[in-house]
Amino acid sequence: MALMNITDTGLTIEFSGRERPWIRRGSLTVPLTAVRRVTVVDNPLRAAHGTRKGLHASGVAKIGTWGLITGPRQLVAAYRGGPGLRVELDRAATGGDFDELVLSLDDARQLAQLIEQRVGSHR
Repeated sequence: MALMNITDTGLTIEFSGRERPWIRRGSLTVPLTAVRRVTVVDNPLRAAHGTRKGLHASGVAKIGTWGLITGPRQLVAAYRGGPGLRVELDRAATGGDFDELVLSLDDARQLAQLIEQRVGSHR
């Protein structure tokens, strides 16, 4: 499962060893100025949709990039059985790779509050 670190300037997501081959990176850092909205989702598997490039184990896990054709382009590391975050981004401010992050995170509610506090201080 991915881990998220929040600083005064950005979000850094560190992907696990089993996620890295599907996501094709070890980590991703997003500036707080690129965060448009954060939503806690009870079932992050349902938040990922569209054409994909990655792993889809039906009802168990989704790891990779979703929304390749019609968008929104989502970077996904989602698993059943726990909460997650859907982070909507300004794609241009992130380097043009993703519109959203969909991540399973055990402490999703606390992270969402912290992100909103930090983003609010940058507006």
